[in-house]
Amino acid sequence: MSRYVFKLPDTGEGSAEAEIVKWHVAAGDRIEEDQPLVDVTTEKAIVELPAPVSGTIVSIHGEVGDKVAVGAELVIIETEAVEQKAEVKPASAALTQRKTEAKSKVEAVLASPAVRQRARQLGVELHVVQGSGPSGRVTHADLDQAVAAGGRRQVSTVRAVPEKATTGKEGVEEQRIVGIRRKIAERMQEASRRIPHFSYVEEIDVTALEELRLHLNTEHAGKRAKLTPLPFIIRAIVRAVALHPEINARFDDEKGIFARHTAVHVGIATQTPHGLLVPVLRNAESVDLWECAAEASRLAAAAREGKATRDELSGSTVTITSLGALGGLASTPIINYPEVAIVGVNRIAERPVVRAGQVVVRRMMNLSSSFDHRVIDGWNAAAFVQTIKGFLEQPATLFVE
Repeated sequence: MSRYVFKLPDTGEGSAEAEIVKWHVAAGDRIEEDQPLVDVTTEKAIVELPAPVSGTIVSIHGEVGDKVAVGAELVIIETEAVEQKAEVKPASAALTQRKTEAKSKVEAVLASPAVRQRARQLGVELHVVQGSGPSGRVTHADLDQAVAAGGRRQVSTVRAVPEKATTGKEGVEEQRIVGIRRKIAERMQEASRRIPHFSYVEEIDVTALEELRLHLNTEHAGKRAKLTPLPFIIRAIVRAVALHPEINARFDDEKGIFARHTAVHVGIATQTPHGLLVPVLRNAESVDLWECAAEASRLAAAAREGKATRDELSGSTVTITSLGALGGLASTPIINYPEVAIVGVNRIAERPVVRAGQVVVRRMMNLSSSFDHRVIDGWNAAAFVQTIKGFLEQPATLFVE
């Protein structure tokens, strides 16, 4: 018998620490190699750490919500292997070695924590699911197919019997905010505390834009990706910041440095099972409409499935956010610190408006944008939004240099 000390590895995110968000094991549990041990989060990525060896859990170190330094002891496992050498093989090296083994069990069941959790809820054994993602990674769509094909194990159901009847419902459920949700809370609080927000709402007639979008989708059906309003809005932002470069910037208030950027790296606020993430469409000024649509779709899918890399989740210079069909008439988006502007998209709806003295029905959309009032004056913010309005109401100008 021997003991294996599993330490927090360098997950490749460039962080010196990680936060424990979920334990899959407890002291006394019998585990197999590559069985999930613990989920940790670094910045905005959740990483599931598998067991490097088989054995019995002697002890675990750290509670959910604790931050642990890279190299710190996480789990002690009692194994039946030959006695370990005095110097334990670094967990990061072991993790890297297992990832490079072509026939390893880990690669056979590659899946994000969200997919693994859903699989457990559905009663699906991941090792029998054929993954369609990169390197055979199992996706949510693969789970749907497996369920449709009957690939779930039998799960016993126990009906809870109340101890006594009650006339009403009482009680409080406490939930600790950890992981990505805590990161989001901290960033939102920091942005709200540090930045004096100035919000500006304007309505935009997108009737012509929607007609153009419908025409392009019909013309290129089956040949190119379907266009949503998003790539048009991103293109309008790119054209607008060329005329208002102070918007495409980041403000380091501690150093007192206001940095304008030439490249437009657009953050796209995306709702995921873990909370709001902001993948970044880099160099939006250099892609065409369909490339923009395809990359935005890829980034959103990567964020939702927990596949987005640290590089894909950082470095934005201006952010766009939308609640889609739930967008309402107006909103007050919080700036993605240390940027200085965020453009909020509200839902598109038909409304009666006055045109040339006549009441007509048009497709209208409101933009709700917020700006850092320390470095962006109200007039400049309004001028920027009015420039976007002009491009979107006359969509042909989006393509005229």
